[in-house]
Amino acid sequence: MVSKTDDIPASVPNCSPVNLTQEDETENCKDSSKTVLKDPCACGHSGDTAVMNGDSGHDHSVEADSKQDASGDGDPAEDGNEQEVIVIQDTGFIVKIQAPGTEPFDLQVSPQEMVQEIHQVLMDREDTCHRTCFSLQLDGNVLDNFAELKSIEGLQEGSLLKVVEEPYTVREARIHVRHIRDLLKSLDPSDAYNGVDCNSLSFLSVFTDGDVGDTGKRKKKGSELEQIDCTPPEHILPGSKDRLLIPLQPQNKDWKPMQCLKVLTMSSWNPPPGNRKMHGDLMYLYIVTAEDRHVSITASTRGFYLNQSTTYNFNPKPASPSFLSHSLVELLSQISAAFKKNFTSLQKKRVQRHPFERIATPFQLYSWTAPLIDHAMDCVRAEDAYTSRLGYEEHIPGQTRDWNEELQTTRELSRKNLPERLLRERAIFKVHSDFAAAATRGAMAVIDGNVMAINPGEETRMQMFIWNNIFFSLGFDVRDHYRELGGDAAAHTAPTNDLNGVRAYSAVDVEGLYTLGTVVVDYRGYRVTAQSIIPGILEREQEQSVIYGSIDFGKTVVSHPKYLELLEKTSRPLKVQRHSVLNEKETAVELCSSVECKGIIGNDGRHYILDLLRTFPPDLNFLPVDSEELAPESQKLGFPRDHRHRLACLRQELIEAFVEHRYLLFMKMAALQLMQQKANKDKTAALHDSSSEALKSESNVAFEASEKTPTSPTSSESTLTPDDSEAMAITESPSENQVSTTEVHTATTNGTHEHSVPERKNGGFDSPLEGKEPDENIPGLAQAKELAESLAGEDGSGIDPKSREVVLNACKAVGSISNNSFDIRFNPDIFSPGVRFPDDSSEDIQKQKQLLKDAAAFLVSCQVPSFVKDCLDHSSLPMDGATLTEALHQRGINVRYLGTVLEFVNNMPAKAQLEHIYRIGISELITRCAKHIFKTYLQGVELSALSAAVSHFLNCLLSSFPDAVAHLPADELVSRKKNRKRRNRVPGSGDNTAWASLTPNELWKNITSEAHSYYQFSLQCESVDQAVDKYGLQKITLLREISIKTGIQILIKEYNFDSRHKPAFTEEDILNIFPVVKHVNPKASDAFHFFQSGQAKVQQGFLKEGCELINEALNLFNNVYGAMHVEICACLRLLARLNYIMGDHPEALSNQQKAVLMSERVLGIEHPNTIQEYMHLALYCFANGQLSTALKLLYRARYLMLVVCGEDHPEMALLDSNIGLVLHGVMEYDLSLRFLENALAINTKYHGSRSLKVALSNHLVARVYESKAEFRSALQHEKEGYTIYKNQVGEAHEKTKESSEYLKYLTQQAVALQRTMNEIYKNGSNASIMPLKFTAPNMASVLEQLNIINGIIFIPLSQKDLESLKAEVQRRQLMQDSEKILEQQGTLLELDDKLPVDD
Repeated sequence: MVSKTDDIPASVPNCSPVNLTQEDETENCKDSSKTVLKDPCACGHSGDTAVMNGDSGHDHSVEADSKQDASGDGDPAEDGNEQEVIVIQDTGFIVKIQAPGTEPFDLQVSPQEMVQEIHQVLMDREDTCHRTCFSLQLDGNVLDNFAELKSIEGLQEGSLLKVVEEPYTVREARIHVRHIRDLLKSLDPSDAYNGVDCNSLSFLSVFTDGDVGDTGKRKKKGSELEQIDCTPPEHILPGSKDRLLIPLQPQNKDWKPMQCLKVLTMSSWNPPPGNRKMHGDLMYLYIVTAEDRHVSITASTRGFYLNQSTTYNFNPKPASPSFLSHSLVELLSQISAAFKKNFTSLQKKRVQRHPFERIATPFQLYSWTAPLIDHAMDCVRAEDAYTSRLGYEEHIPGQTRDWNEELQTTRELSRKNLPERLLRERAIFKVHSDFAAAATRGAMAVIDGNVMAINPGEETRMQMFIWNNIFFSLGFDVRDHYRELGGDAAAHTAPTNDLNGVRAYSAVDVEGLYTLGTVVVDYRGYRVTAQSIIPGILEREQEQSVIYGSIDFGKTVVSHPKYLELLEKTSRPLKVQRHSVLNEKETAVELCSSVECKGIIGNDGRHYILDLLRTFPPDLNFLPVDSEELAPESQKLGFPRDHRHRLACLRQELIEAFVEHRYLLFMKMAALQLMQQKANKDKTAALHDSSSEALKSESNVAFEASEKTPTSPTSSESTLTPDDSEAMAITESPSENQVSTTEVHTATTNGTHEHSVPERKNGGFDSPLEGKEPDENIPGLAQAKELAESLAGEDGSGIDPKSREVVLNACKAVGSISNNSFDIRFNPDIFSPGVRFPDDSSEDIQKQKQLLKDAAAFLVSCQVPSFVKDCLDHSSLPMDGATLTEALHQRGINVRYLGTVLEFVNNMPAKAQLEHIYRIGISELITRCAKHIFKTYLQGVELSALSAAVSHFLNCLLSSFPDAVAHLPADELVSRKKNRKRRNRVPGSGDNTAWASLTPNELWKNITSEAHSYYQFSLQCESVDQAVDKYGLQKITLLREISIKTGIQILIKEYNFDSRHKPAFTEEDILNIFPVVKHVNPKASDAFHFFQSGQAKVQQGFLKEGCELINEALNLFNNVYGAMHVEICACLRLLARLNYIMGDHPEALSNQQKAVLMSERVLGIEHPNTIQEYMHLALYCFANGQLSTALKLLYRARYLMLVVCGEDHPEMALLDSNIGLVLHGVMEYDLSLRFLENALAINTKYHGSRSLKVALSNHLVARVYESKAEFRSALQHEKEGYTIYKNQVGEAHEKTKESSEYLKYLTQQAVALQRTMNEIYKNGSNASIMPLKFTAPNMASVLEQLNIINGIIFIPLSQKDLESLKAEVQRRQLMQDSEKILEQQGTLLELDDKLPVDD
């Protein structure tokens, strides 16, 4: 366990322990936390990056956008960054460190580090880890812990720092004991299973036998071949029906506990009496050594020594000998030989583990399975449980932390240059992750009944709580606040909507406008909102404090000029329109947010906004309004539908996509009108009418234009799409101008990905480059852009009225709020009950209503189809519920549309190719319905019956046992005075044994009715077995999904779900129930910009520059987040990919290993991303000649995938091709065929029998048959492949030629074999046999095929060739562009969806 920067006062932004590991790891380790270049789920992303499997960040569109809005354009800032980075990268230097009793050693440090960070390194090093209470001295002067090294006089290369032992205080003694306990538990996984202290599991080392890099140096390729055992375990072979659970957590041999001590605990003689205090006694410890010796130890100011107390006699005098030592470890080593031996080997093992296995993650990850762990005595754990020790309060002046002050102060830090911004972002991130941990702990304490309410007289549902300076409220409709909006259902949704609002406003980050720290926790069926407290709000009535907004949903409304000014700055990035509403006195009040948004000035003089639940406009598809007709596209699908509550909002991603789409239309219309004006000046007026008509038809076309808006890349990290690998391989121009020729060419070069050409022409552009400047070549578009910009830029006096009219018409047609520039914003109060608007704004209100209807129609008519199209062309590959949800969210589709999406998939002609999406969707729908039911089910359960209730629910949900009966807690535990106890139960209501009467039949009836009422989807199943048969689900997958969604932790063992004689679960199988936590993820904006520009460079083919930028991004990410974070994971993956392409295999291996460890730790051991990371690591292991490791990793990936989504998934084809190829390489032909033939079958199913993927699969199978000398089968498969190539890419293509050559070769071999056989039959034993050529596969050819299927292409080119190639590419590009323009000018354009969108 790494000490977690315990002794840092709150005011100091995270002085993260840098070199947690030895010197070589210096740059990579600090403290840490979780977010994503993608979402918190992170399923891997889009064709937006050439070389990594497309993981660019879909940095929730806003973040990226708001930055651009602020700076106008990202580029100018970038040059600035280049300069600033140099400041950060000040060269490091080496200092010598001398600790008592050890040889001096060298340590690499950087001038930015604090002295504190050297402390952390020493507390982690094997030979100094047992010291905590020391100072560092330079020439006899003590260094200040919080000084930066560069500010210390006389500190330079080669300086000697002395470690000097300091006297203890009670605080230091406690820190010391805690640290020793952490060292003793450093290999013990129980904290990770119990979900405490930001520990989480990682199993990579089980499969790589320690560090991947080292083994690579020792083993030689040749010698390794003989000793590989390649047989996969039975349950992961293709076609196996067993889905085992135990292998999910393989046994890690390091975890066998090495017992150093039996007991280390605080003595009951604490605290020392006054007379002993005056002798320097700080506290007493009680210890039982491994040899069973019981000793009592005094911690004094001078160190630790044995005293003469026993369990019943207090005698604090030193024993003789007393073994006085400054460190507890030194003392124990003297009195216990076993301790000395085991502690030393424990530390050796600890230091050998990869640092990423032990660093704390920024946010807690919970494991849904765990083994039974022995519960051992642990003084620190016991003490923590009974003291409110959150964020290490006892180390901080003033005991509890003022969360609000910390959260707001960090936001106020200066952000003028890069080092300041990094410091600010690091501080914000650190405080946020501490706050999330504190809020989670508090919410659990509230629900468990351990916190006193601030209004104890009220009924339990209405109670509110304050704990550790955080305010907690329950998700119930208190005082009928939400009565008109849907009661409890609305009160349950409001906190998440509010959190989305807080997220959006924090991302815009306007100076002077403050939001509250907000965390939403779902635990044991209750939803708890935790918020930081505005100073002074508890002393005042709400009516007095609110000076902006409304506290009664718009009946009384007030406004405030300062708030208007602050909110005005957010209105553009958040697309909120400034508008007026009427108050109770019929006067118009101006607002720049929804009426619910309240402004309160705290006692600290800061302007706070809260209740941001309507930041985004309402979703009319789920908000029936009398006398309002929705657009026909919505009506056709049965909208508007009644929903549980009236708070359904559109997602921010949808707003972004919709505005993007409208912008394209706006540009096209302006361009067309300018063209038209040129052609004939007198038709302008007529054109306006036709164009607004056109607009209507345009928005109805399932458009492809902004289909891949650059801000929301999706694609579940599939293999590289051709455009990526091409951009990377620099063989084609990045823009696919000749869609037909280029596309097919790319598809075949790497043989991994294709689209049928016509579908592509429609304009779904696949390369991010096109997304960014759509329609460059529509004539007149450039003029239109210029015109729009100049109009927006000045008062427009210098522009001729005709041009102004063009823009005016285009603005009107797309619903812009301004008449001389494109500007779409939404009024969030439209259709809010109780809100009234002044009469003079009625025209504007009509416009806004229309805009909302258009946005709702856009969601169902464009976003849903384009999501499905993404899934169809495999640029989005969800594997489980979380990645499916994320893919929907990126498109701006709320999960309440899941039923609609499933209907859409079900009615597609290509339904068979979407079977995996349909299956994942159904399982998500079932588990979400079950979660809704489970929530209310749990509220009626008292604590003593919790495990019985949960196991009963799981039996009803998943077990085939028809009459599951609940076990009520045994009678002797039920109090006789039952009735008296009933009054003050935790929040909830109803008879608390009602849960026991649930039956499987009833539960499944409820699930189908919930599916119908919530998702408008009719599930045709009355039991779990019917569901499994009808929809092809797996019970283990359903168990994983429901456990993760509800926070259940179950015992890891094989469950017999299908037994009809006994239930699958008993109450002993339920180990724990964890909270499910939602919070804001602060971003590292500068690092993210570097990451993006690195990706762009890589795409243009500048690998080296790209690599440097990505490395820079990695440094900045480390600076802000510490060492563990999802975004760092994406960064490492891309770096590994680049290293691999540039031929540095060992470096690729090392970076990818970090990516795998980080993905396991931050996302989870079986998260789809982790599976992808395992596959990449296997490839690099193979390239490094570590064949057995590569196989183990691929088998692990296959096992995880079987558990997460089953065998029938397009990604399984890639995995099986990888396994088959490696097995072919080690000459396990029969096994290899099983995997390759399975891959062929899956590819045929999901890509169609004429796809190039199938051709490649056929070729791989043919190669194995050839190696087995079964030429007839080989010929048959290769012929199939040849036919596909011939039909798809023509006879002249190199792939077709290769295939035909190989066919000739196979035919010769087959003929030769036949001759030989005939010879043998004819002449018997004395036949003269020609030696046959059997080709054993060589590693290079196997690796080449592996690269092809994984979408990596190498082109051995010299620098000179590269330059000339780039020049050639650009030249062709220009020629094509000019040809296109000439062609287009020849034809008069019509405005419809045939416009070339993807040039």
